[in-house]
Amino acid sequence: LLEKKYNEACEYCKEHKTGIQYGIYGILITAYLAGVIATCSLNFQKALPLFIVTVLAIFFICWDFLTTKYEDRIAGLFSPAETYLKKQWFWLKWVLCVAFLITFIFWIIFDIARQGYQHLISFGGLLMYVFLLFIFSKYPNRVSWRPVFSGIAMQFLLGVLVMRTNVGFEMFNWLGIQIQTFLEYADTGAKFVFGEKYKDHFFAFKVLPVLVFFSTVMSMLYHIGFMQWLVAKVGWIMEVFMGTTPVESLVAAGNIFVGQTESPLMVQPYLPYITISEIHAVMTAGFATIAGTVFGAYVSFGISASHLLTASVMSAPASLATSKLFWPETEKPLLTRRSDLQMVKSETRSMLEAALLGASSSIKLVANVVVNLISFLSLLAFIDSALSWVGDLLNYPQMNFENICAYIFMPFSFMMGVDWEDSFIVARLLGYKTFFNEFVAYERLSKLIHNREKGGNMYINGVKQYMTVRSEVIATYALCGFANFGSLGIVTGGLTSIVPSKQKEIAASGFRAMIAGTVACFMTACVAGMLVVPDLGVPCHIFLGDAFNSTDLSANSTKLVECCQQLFT
Repeated sequence: LLEKKYNEACEYCKEHKTGIQYGIYGILITAYLAGVIATCSLNFQKALPLFIVTVLAIFFICWDFLTTKYEDRIAGLFSPAETYLKKQWFWLKWVLCVAFLITFIFWIIFDIARQGYQHLISFGGLLMYVFLLFIFSKYPNRVSWRPVFSGIAMQFLLGVLVMRTNVGFEMFNWLGIQIQTFLEYADTGAKFVFGEKYKDHFFAFKVLPVLVFFSTVMSMLYHIGFMQWLVAKVGWIMEVFMGTTPVESLVAAGNIFVGQTESPLMVQPYLPYITISEIHAVMTAGFATIAGTVFGAYVSFGISASHLLTASVMSAPASLATSKLFWPETEKPLLTRRSDLQMVKSETRSMLEAALLGASSSIKLVANVVVNLISFLSLLAFIDSALSWVGDLLNYPQMNFENICAYIFMPFSFMMGVDWEDSFIVARLLGYKTFFNEFVAYERLSKLIHNREKGGNMYINGVKQYMTVRSEVIATYALCGFANFGSLGIVTGGLTSIVPSKQKEIAASGFRAMIAGTVACFMTACVAGMLVVPDLGVPCHIFLGDAFNSTDLSANSTKLVECCQQLFT
């Protein structure tokens, strides 16, 4: 009797499976919304993040539902406007361009008058990088300027949102703080495994566990489909505004969150059908951004999470802009519609399996970081020793790798808007990043940041101990990318294994893609230099201490007045 009743119940559940699922989902959603309303009524200030997330989730769920079910009706509704715009587009685009140009020129003039000439240097640097890419372009006469200018415009608008509006600054700053707080949960596992004094070995037991934790979380988000959804939305925005193909746009969007070899896997079935210009764009996007898995490690160094996040997002459209300028499209792409593409789904069957896979896959990443740092730092010490020996023979004992990089990259760092005295320091960091990797560069940058925060003398024996905050911000943006010779081998090898039929094209475009990715990071740094609000440079307590002990300091010094006003407030 019991078996019969059980079988009847099972059959009923199978017949009404969809209705039961909707009922359960309805109960859970109702309970969640009731909880949100209750928390908002009790303490709206504390519940504000939850409220914002809920509103955004409801908006995007409704958006996806409407676009999926009523796509044809929505397209028909907007078709008259689309037809009108197509007819009037020839003169309309020129009106918009002229209006934007005039607005931008007036903004530059007023901003320079208010903030100083350094912002103009950053703007000149941006123009210089665009000009250099055009001069050395593979096909200068075939350049399509729409993705170039729209990519720079997207960079600029995002930079204005984050650095010049209170809402954008607070939003990204809040997001950065939440990410930093979230990543600190990795300390629990590190403390359990390595003991209470795990921070004594900061990098091994504090930084590397963050990579494991973040890799696990990313794998879980990929399993539930959130990462694919987010990448698709960002890719769609770039595709619409920049006119790039769906494959390029999706890979560039994916590189904001995942690594340079993982992102192409999202569109793996379509890679054999893309053109060499698209291959170049795919590789450039990988070089111009950092992976979400190493993002946490840089934050644990003490680098600003909000600036890192902004830099990675800004560099995505910049990578497509530099790619299309450095290697323009000369063929007809086969995949031009978003409906032609379906992103690869996660192969994991449960959340637990996804977590285990993410944790185990981080072993290779952690090992790769460790062996690279050991080998590169050891190699750097040997090169410095060898160069110093050669310098002694030439009666120039100051010769080392840092000084050589300083002279090579100094013009590039100065044109980003870095202070003249700091340009040599940033140039050294760019050398570390290009010839070794960004881990070494960010580790050196973090030491400079900690020196500034601790205070003390800016110069010791004629050597500058830290930079201004402005220079630190620009350096953070300039270093935020995988463009180095080590990554060149990783990308070419990884892409060749994914799509063997394009081996010749990958090999031919690899080095140019690395240069384009480097320039994309430099352009992002230029935009940051144009928009970042200048700081006092030296902490006020140090500046006021020097002022009291000085006999020749002007009483009308702007810095002195600002520091006194700040102290009074």
